[in-house]
Amino acid sequence: MTAGAAAVHEPALDPDSAAWVRALDATGPERDAAVECLHALLLRAAVTEVSRRRSSTATSGADVDDIAVQAADDALMAILRKLHTYRGDSRFTTWAYKFALLEASAALRRRPWHGRELPLEAEGWARLADNARMSPPGHAEASELIDAIRAAIAEVLTPHQRGVLVALTLNDVPIDVLAERRGTSRNALYKTLHDGRRKLRARLAEKGFHDA
Repeated sequence: MTAGAAAVHEPALDPDSAAWVRALDATGPERDAAVECLHALLLRAAVTEVSRRRSSTATSGADVDDIAVQAADDALMAILRKLHTYRGDSRFTTWAYKFALLEASAALRRRPWHGRELPLEAEGWARLADNARMSPPGHAEASELIDAIRAAIAEVLTPHQRGVLVALTLNDVPIDVLAERRGTSRNALYKTLHDGRRKLRARLAEKGFHDA
């Protein structure tokens, strides 16, 4: 380091956080015990979150434990994959709790779609066009735009882009569910959606819909 250059220091881990990291990074019985303790901690956090949101998601009591276990399992795997990224900006348990809450939220979003077929046809077109508060001219303009979008979707998007865009934007399929069913990742679907929308905007601009 040159003279006068400021050294960059990572936050020092508190003793409890350092013990967690050391045990999870170990091997054999020490790691196994740490993983078991961490899973119990994550399960408690997931149960609390699922129970808190139970009424707003129409989750039955029988489903709470199942969803919480799934969330804790997924959170544990994510933490073990990302353990090397923990830098001590917060206590380890606080950092780990966030994974449990995120996975619980994702599991709750997926639950209503369990065992259901994903609607990949454009069932939402009628909903977009049906707006009783529009004036007749406004309704006519909206219908013209929707017709142009439907044509553009058919003409410029690949089947994969079309399926992703329709599922996510028209049929309200949660992205977690679509990623799981298609064997891909959320980021890959976001990229597909971004590329598809870019193609649509370009085609609509060609047709004179510059503000679409």
